[in-house]
Amino acid sequence: MQLKIQKILRRLLRLHPKSTDLSLNRIKRLLKDLNNPEKKIKNAIQVVGTNGKHSFCTALREIFETANYKVNMNISPSLRKFNERYYLSGKYITDDELYDLLKEVEKINKGQSITFHEFICACFFLVASRIKSDVNILESGLFFRLDASNVLEKNIASIVMPIGIDHKDFLKKGTIDEIIYEKCSHLLKGSKIFISEQKKDVLKKIKKTISNNSSEKITFGENYNFIKNKKGFIYKDNLGKISLPFPNLKGDFQISNISTAIATARNLSQFKITNSHLKKAITKIRSEGRLQNITSGKLRKYVSKNNKILIDGAHNPLAASVIEPYLKNLDSKGEIIMILGMMANKEHKKFIQIFRNRVSSIITLDIPNQINFIKKDKLSKIAKSCGIPSTTGNSIKSTLKKISKQNTRATIFCTGSLYFAGEILNLN
Repeated sequence: MQLKIQKILRRLLRLHPKSTDLSLNRIKRLLKDLNNPEKKIKNAIQVVGTNGKHSFCTALREIFETANYKVNMNISPSLRKFNERYYLSGKYITDDELYDLLKEVEKINKGQSITFHEFICACFFLVASRIKSDVNILESGLFFRLDASNVLEKNIASIVMPIGIDHKDFLKKGTIDEIIYEKCSHLLKGSKIFISEQKKDVLKKIKKTISNNSSEKITFGENYNFIKNKKGFIYKDNLGKISLPFPNLKGDFQISNISTAIATARNLSQFKITNSHLKKAITKIRSEGRLQNITSGKLRKYVSKNNKILIDGAHNPLAASVIEPYLKNLDSKGEIIMILGMMANKEHKKFIQIFRNRVSSIITLDIPNQINFIKKDKLSKIAKSCGIPSTTGNSIKSTLKKISKQNTRATIFCTGSLYFAGEILNLN
C-alpha cells in the first residue's frame, strides 16, 4: 500500500511547477470543491514559529490526551513516514485510510494546479472534519500569512513559538522583520495568542506586529514562566505554581517549549486540566528526531558500545543556539563528532559556526532520497572555513563504522535537517 501512496504523492508533485508557491487562492478553490470542510473544524489551535512547533504540538497533545480529550493533529513535515502528518482521535492514519483520502481529494481536484503542501492540507481538513475530536492542533507550514493552513475563520488559540531566521529564499530581503510579519500579522483575532520564550528584540517586534490584534496576549516571562531545579522545574502562571518532574525531552529549551504547552492547556477554559494530568503527561511526551539518543536498533551494531548516537533535526542558527548548550553539558567522556547533512536553502555557515567550540570534527553527507540538498563536498568546505576539521562520507553506515573504529568513546551527533534525521531513523 505504501508504494501506491508514494505513486499518488509523486503525481501530486507534478500538479504545480513549484512545491511551495505562497498563495491562498488554490487552497480556497479546492476547499470550496470539497464543500469547505475547514468550516467544520472546532476548537482549533494554530501553531506558528521557526523552531519548537513539533515539540509544542506533541506536548500539548499528550496533556489533552492524559486528560481524556480526543485530539486531531496536523504536522509538517513528517519525519519517517507520511502518515505522521495526520493524527486523528488518538492514532495515526492507516495506509489504507490515507490512500483512500488521497484518491478522493485527487479525484475532486481534477488535475487542477495546486501545490503539494496545499493539497495535503486540504486532505487534513477533509478527514479531520469527519473525525470527532475535542481539539484540533494545526502546525503551520512555511510562515503563516499565505500558508495553506491559514484558512480558518476562527480558532481558540494561536501559538507563537521561537522565531528566527529561516527560509530566506522566500522573502524579498530575508530580514527578521519580514519573517515576524509573515508569521504574526495575520493571526486570528478574538481568541488567545500565546507567545513563547523569544529573544528580547524579537519579542519586541512580535508585540508591535500584533498590537492591534484583539486576542488576549499571554506571554512567556510576563504571564507564565518556569524555574529549573534538581528534581525538575517549577511552572508558574496567574493560576498558581506547579512543581513538575523533568519532561521526556532533552534540553533546557524543551522545558521552555513544554511550559508554553502547559500555559495553553491551563488557560483555555474549554478544558479541565489538573496538576495531576500535567505531571503525568510531560513524562510521556514522544518526539522523534529531537535530541534522540539511539540506544537500540540496526545502527548500534556499527558502533562501539561506548559510542553514543544522538540525532536532532535542527536546521537553522536559532535551533543550533539552543542545542549547543546541551552538548556543552553532555555527560560525555569522549569528543563530539558531527555527521552533517543539510538542505541547500539553509544558512550553512551560521549554523555550523555555533558548534565550532563544541565538536571536534564534522563528516558531511548527502541526504538520501532528497533533491534539494547541499552537496557534501561543498558543505565540507564551509565547515572547514569555520575552523572545524571536516571530511566527507559515503553513507551513514560506513561513517558510523569509521568513527567507531577511530574513537570508541565519541558522541556521534547527527544533525542539519529533519529529512536527514528521518532517513537515519528509518535506517535504524
